[in-house]
Amino acid sequence: MAEKDKAEEAIEPINRLDAKSIALQAMLPGIVSDFKVTINTAFDLVVVAVEPEEIKQICLLLRDNDETAFDYLLLLCVVDYEDYLQVVYHIYSTSLKHTLVVKTNVSPEEPSLESVTPVWKGADWYEREAHDLFGVSFNAHPSLSPLLLYEGFEGFPGRRNYEMPEYKEW
Repeated sequence: MAEKDKAEEAIEPINRLDAKSIALQAMLPGIVSDFKVTINTAFDLVVVAVEPEEIKQICLLLRDNDETAFDYLLLLCVVDYEDYLQVVYHIYSTSLKHTLVVKTNVSPEEPSLESVTPVWKGADWYEREAHDLFGVSFNAHPSLSPLLLYEGFEGFPGRRNYEMPEYKEW
């Protein structure tokens, strides 16, 4: 095998989807056809990238569709890629036993998304944490009061550009 072929093989993404994930990946294009999405895989997960203005509608559709039935939010987190913040939702169907990752990118200058607390009540504290640490505003959230930081805390310590204050011993 040529050196170039070995190098290309080394960077080829690993795809370890189980039968449920393969079936989910096959049916998703028909379910989300009205939206601008990209469907990929990452290791053993199906990943759907969506436009930020469509996040709530996509989540509602994925929850209410009988073929997907994503009724449980496992995790919501934010990743700082400096040029953009990526909000990542890991969702699960308790009846169909499959998992999906939904991602969307927002601007770090004014990060704002529609809240998914009307879709999954469990998003409440996750969104408050993302607001505290990364400054993401979730429109129509019932209360974005601080969860981890005190009222009036300056900056967003989850971001890469946050400068840690110098620690002083007493």
